[in-house]
Formats: sequence, C-alpha cells, structure tokens
Amino acid sequence: MSSPAPVRRLAVIGLGLIGGSLARALRQAGAVASLCGFDTDPEQVRQALALGVIDCAGADAAEAARGADLVVVAVPVLATAAALRACAPALTADTVVTDVGSTKLSVLAAAGEVFGQVPARFVAGHPIAGTERSGVANAQAGLFRGHRVILTPHAAQDAAALALVAGLWQACGARVVTMEAQRHDAIFAATSHLPHLLAYSFVDMLARLPGAEGDIFPNAGGGFRDFTRIASSSPRMWHDILRANAQPVGALLRQQIAELQELNGMIEQGRWEELLAVFERARAARERHLARIE
Repeated sequence: MSSPAPVRRLAVIGLGLIGGSLARALRQAGAVASLCGFDTDPEQVRQALALGVIDCAGADAAEAARGADLVVVAVPVLATAAALRACAPALTADTVVTDVGSTKLSVLAAAGEVFGQVPARFVAGHPIAGTERSGVANAQAGLFRGHRVILTPHAAQDAAALALVAGLWQACGARVVTMEAQRHDAIFAATSHLPHLLAYSFVDMLARLPGAEGDIFPNAGGGFRDFTRIASSSPRMWHDILRANAQPVGALLRQQIAELQELNGMIEQGRWEELLAVFERARAARERHLARIE
C-alpha cells in the first residue's frame, strides 16, 4: 500500500513558471492529494486548468487557500504582501505558508507587515532554478531536479513547518540548504540579480545603436546568445527583484562600473598585458568553480 500524500490540499497563489512547475513536480511525486490555484491573470488560470497543473481554481486567493494544508505564494516579490493579505482570511493557525521569491529579507518584511510579525509557520524559500520563459504553459515537472532550494529560517520558525517544506522540495528532486536571509540576498545580488541587470542594459544599448536592426543583431553569434539569454526573462519580475534587493545590487553595480572604467583605461592606454591578466584570472576562477555552479 502506498503511503498517504504528505499534503492533503496544496494551494498555489501565482500560476507562473515556478508555481506551475512546483505543482507539476509535487503531483508527479505523489506528494499532494489535491491542488488548487489562483492567479490575477485569468489566462494563466485557464491554462493551468486545461493543462492539468491544478485540479481547481479559486475566484480569489482566499478561496484557493481555504482548507489548504500548505499555501505556496509564487508571485513577483513586490506583490508578496498583497498576496499574503489576500490569503489571510482563509489561513488558520495550522496552515503552513511558503514562498519562492528571489529575495528573502523583503519577503520576511512583507510577512511581518501583513501579520504583525512573521508567523512561526511561514517558511521563506527560493528555488535556484528557472528558464528565461515565463507562464504556466512553460511549467516543467523536472525543473527543480538536481538544483538547490534555499530556505531562510527566521527567529520564530516552527521546526515542523520547515521540515514539511524541505521534504516537499526534496520530493521534487531538489537539494535543500538553509542560510540567513541577509546572506542569501547578498549572494544572489552577485550571482543572479546583477547579471540580469547587466544583460538587460547591454541589449538595450545595442538596440539603440545605429544599424542595430540591419547589421548588429543579424550578425550576432553564439557568444551574444549566451551572454544575453537572461534578458529574455520577465522584465516585471526582474524589475521587482532588483527593487527589492536594491542596496546590495547597487553596491555591486558601483564596483562593476569602477572595474569597467579600469578596463577602459587599459584599452585607451594600450596596457594589453594587464588586460590579458584580467582575462586569465577570470577564466581560471570560472574553471575552478565551474563544477559548483548551478
């Protein structure tokens, strides 16, 4: 006899790539008995139902969350407070709530704002997986397999809620690690948020150059595609992430600008050996850490 699903009813608030992929992964793993969802975009709800990502849809967030053992908030980070506030009337003392946002201090602050303090059964999380494609139509059951999910426990954290959320991510094939929220935001400002900012800025600059349509983009090769792939990601989502994590991203951006100015000086002054040394140092660092990069 198979073991019962650990979650009788799961509610997913936000039926995009991550929320939809989590729903698919948990269903495939047999980790949930029933899935209900809600999204402010009716088309995402329609597609989620048509594709079998969810079993039912709520007319609003509270209806979707009512009776759920676990509520997953999978919305842009700046919409977290609104989503939690919308769910609040349906939550009980036993409901576990978690999120998938790319910033964690802002999410914990939003939970504290809505509930007066961060609830013990709120678990802040961030799956380190995704694609440049958005929407529930692009949801994949295997999206999280082999990838990290970071949970950032808070001072009042309920251990059972943390264990439940960790277990569900592990059922999806993810590797779960924990760290402090502030450390998380500093790390991802460097490894994710700043790279997205640079990719968007670079493509925007090229698009405004004379000849962009006729000469530049038609002649772009694999290097351009590799460097700029993430500029195809959701602009609204990344606007919200950068706004929510503005301080550490801004500090890194100022450092990057200084580094670029130094590189420009090397080119203008013909300091080619110094430029080569930068390239060699960067290549060695990437090769040294390549096996550890998600």
